[in-house]
Amino acid sequence: MIEKKPKIQDAEMQKLEAQFDEFDKQVKDLTLDRMNEAPKEETEGPKIAQVDIDKTKDHYLRPARVVMAAQKFNEKFRKDYEFDKEYVQFIAENNESHDLIEIWTRPYGGVPAEFWNVPVGKPVWGPRYLAEQIRRRNYHRLHMEDKPTGSDGVGQYYGSFVVDKTIQRLDARPVSTRKSVFMGVNGS
Repeated sequence: MIEKKPKIQDAEMQKLEAQFDEFDKQVKDLTLDRMNEAPKEETEGPKIAQVDIDKTKDHYLRPARVVMAAQKFNEKFRKDYEFDKEYVQFIAENNESHDLIEIWTRPYGGVPAEFWNVPVGKPVWGPRYLAEQIRRRNYHRLHMEDKPTGSDGVGQYYGSFVVDKTIQRLDARPVSTRKSVFMGVNGS
């Protein structure tokens, strides 16, 4: 049984209903393209000094688990795959909990799926596709703000608008091993 919507007699209730309809329209208008245009929240870089980076031993990551692919690799993507599987040095960050990052990768069809345990806060060497996949881990936070929507001779009206921003949940920042031109050969 479908209930009929009660008729609203009061002018204030009609204004509230109009504000709700506007809010509902804004939520429905949120598309992935619009969310991806949202401003990214800035995060601090790794809190590790270049001297400490230089002192650390090279730590090369290997997948903890590998699941072989059932399909055949498409050779048209061989050049891209060769580039993406090169090892790069990066510092992984978990901005939500500062724990170890556990992540599956499968950059191309026909290659095995790999499970990685990536330590955070220290320089590691891993495939470029792993670092890129970690960098893509973000989410959109939606919240409401009260902003003036209009006014008349009686007063000013406020409505709720959806405001979204992008939060970087995981990040992988490249490690720079370049020395400054203004420093000596030994970096001092």
